[in-house]
This record gives sequence, C-alpha cells and structure tokens, in this order.
Amino acid sequence: MSAFSAVKILHAHPSLAVRSSAAESSSNKPKPSFPSSPSSPFNSTNPSSSSSSLSSSPLRGNRRRPILAVSSDVVSKKQQQRPPLVATPAVTREESLELYEDMILGRTFEDMCAQMYYRGKMFGFVHLYNGQEAVSTGFIKLLSRADSVVSTYRDHVHALSKGVPARAVMAELFGKATGCCRGQGGSMHMFSAEHNLLGGFAFIGEGIPVATGAAFTSKYRYEVLKESNPNGLDVTLAFFGDGTCNNGQFFECLNMAQLWKLPIVFVVENNLWAIGMSHLRSTSDPEIWKKGPAFGMPGVHVDGMDVLKVREVAKEAIERARRGEGPTLVECETYRFRGHSLADPDELRKPDEKAHYATRDPITALKKYILEHNLASESELKTIEKKIDDEIEEAVEFADSSPHPPRSQLLENVFADPKGFGIGPDGKYRCEDPKFTQGTAQV
Repeated sequence: MSAFSAVKILHAHPSLAVRSSAAESSSNKPKPSFPSSPSSPFNSTNPSSSSSSLSSSPLRGNRRRPILAVSSDVVSKKQQQRPPLVATPAVTREESLELYEDMILGRTFEDMCAQMYYRGKMFGFVHLYNGQEAVSTGFIKLLSRADSVVSTYRDHVHALSKGVPARAVMAELFGKATGCCRGQGGSMHMFSAEHNLLGGFAFIGEGIPVATGAAFTSKYRYEVLKESNPNGLDVTLAFFGDGTCNNGQFFECLNMAQLWKLPIVFVVENNLWAIGMSHLRSTSDPEIWKKGPAFGMPGVHVDGMDVLKVREVAKEAIERARRGEGPTLVECETYRFRGHSLADPDELRKPDEKAHYATRDPITALKKYILEHNLASESELKTIEKKIDDEIEEAVEFADSSPHPPRSQLLENVFADPKGFGIGPDGKYRCEDPKFTQGTAQV
C-alpha cells in the first residue's frame, strides 16, 4: 500500500453521520490515493520508516496520541504482512552525497550568517534554518529547474537548495548590488527568477496565495495553452510553518488547490514553536496533516529530522502533482536549533527539550547512515565539508567587496515601471539630483 493511500481520512462528527453517509452514497467521486510504491515511507520494509523516534518527543504529552498518518488498523495489517527486512540503502551513493553536501551547505551558510550578523555586516531581522535542513534538502533537490519554490522569512537555505549561488545569497544579506535581488530584498525576501525561487515573505501565510497562483499558471499553460512539457506539469512547493496553519490564506488556498487539482505541495515545517508560542498551546488539534483530508487531499506526517524519510514522502507527493492528480499537504515535524531570529535570546524553550532535539541532528543522522551503509568514507565526507567551507568563505569575501546599490536604484521596482517613480522631464531619475532629498530631514 502506498504511503499516501494509507492516510487516515477523518470521519465526520456523529451529528453529521447521516448527512455524510448520504452524500457518500450519492457520490461516485473517487477518494484521493497514490499508486503503490515499494519505497513508501510508511512501508515497514524500509529500515528508515520507523516513527518510534517521535514518540519520545518532550512535547508529545498534550497530543491525543503520537503523530502518525496511518491508522492503527493499517499498521496492524502491515505488521501481519511484513516481509523480511532488506538491507538495501534507500538512496544511491550519488544521491546520498548530494543530500549531504546540500545539508552541509545550508548549515555552514547559516552559521556564517550568525557570525556576520554579530559583526554588523547584516541588519534587521535574520532568521536561521539550523536543524531544519532535512526538509529543504529532502524536497527541493527532487525538483527540476522549471519547478517553483515559495519560501518564508526563513528562506536562505531554500534559496541555496534551489541552486541560487551562495555568493548571491550572502551578497543579498549584506545589502550589496551583487545580491540576487541587487540588495533590495535582504534576509526575508530572497528571489531569483532564473531559479524559479518566487520569494521569501516576511509575513506568515502571504506566500501561500503566490504559490497557488504559480501552480495555477503551470496547469493553465499545460492544459489550456497546450504548451508542451515532456515531464508533465511543473510543480510548486509552498513552504510555511506551523504558526501559519491557523491563518485564513492557508485554508482558502487548500480549497482552491484541491478544487482545481493544482500541481502544488503544501509543506508545513512544523518546528513546534511560533516565536515563543508552543504549537501545542495554540492549536486545538496539533496534528496539522489532518487538515489535508478535510479538503479532500492527502495529508501526511513525516519525521522532518530524517532527510531520507522526507525525501520518500516528497518524491511521491511531487510525482503525484506532476501527473495532474492534485495537491498534497505534508507536515514535517522538525526543530530549529537557534532562537526564532538572531535577536531572540531563546529563553522560552526548555533546555532539556533543546538537548533532546540536538541529539537528533539531521546532518549527523545522514552521516551515520552513509558510513553504516558504506556509501562513502569519512575522508570523502570531510572533503565535501572542506569544499563547502571554502565556498562560504569565498561568498563572504565576494559580498564584503561588492559595491552598495547606487542611489538611482532607490525607487526602482517600486511600481510596475522598472525605472520606478521619480523620473524627471529630462528622463533622469529625480533622486540623482543632489537636491532630491533636500528638506526631508525636517519632514
């Protein structure tokens, strides 16, 4: 049975039982399901599929039961039919090294960001991704160049995974003209048309409608304009956190995406905290994956600290979207190793909770897997780490030596006119006039 066909579809409230049963009997609409997959993340033949590591979470106490996207009767049937375990790795050597390099890139980049922030090279709010690398890598490294990613304010690593060069991301953080947004975006607004990174968004939930629109564009081009695409539909990934899942845009876009069968995957990076608010104290039912079946789409929960589990779920969801079978909601339960932002002293989370998740570092887990399955040697992994260290050092040097944006760029990209507002009769920018800002200090 496929991972997603095993998703538990919630039954209606008893008071609605008559209505729902009548509706079911009068409707021939098929339930969403996935094709059978031997490498399903909930297939007990996969050594990495165990979810027992989640049951020891220090935040599990308030849940009605451990988070599982598979109902107990399915689990029991699986156990009865369980074949012998197969020791074949879930990934090839090349795939494992690609995953490891991308996760090391994300972690090293963010650690360097912290250094540069405290040295005064970056300004404003900077939100780091440490601890969540398995989600970005597990999903984005499965995409093609034509597929799109919509991010959040924690967007540096999403940009790196999508292929935006580290030097372009670092320069953007430094506010330099060589950044991927020419220094006008900064930490929370990474964008690259070349890589189909459709932006980081500072306010929670505001990127979800953009992602839904991108998915609609893909479907419209393919089905209405008949633009040829041998790979099927281009897919959009919408990343957002647990705090977003009680916002209106989330529900509206899930409804539209399922109604129109859009090629989109909604990826919830549930790091259990919305700044200083525990997810368990802010949500009536903390199992976010259940909100997918409420709209008729599959809802899946996966251990977001295990890149191999994330990758298996991601592969099935992306392929499903590419075939035109509609959206999927994936809840990745993960954890951030730093405060909400670099301005957050991180005093609200308990030390034992942070220590617990530190032992589940996704990079350490993947490294252990690679070595145990003889996919690479320790020296090969150190070579990758050295390569990334050099790349990040070069990115900092590039960003530091790059020029600041000129004053003439100040009003560009404010309006649809690429030159922006403020062009004088002579065709030159008014802001180039030395007297342009005269008197503004008094204002």
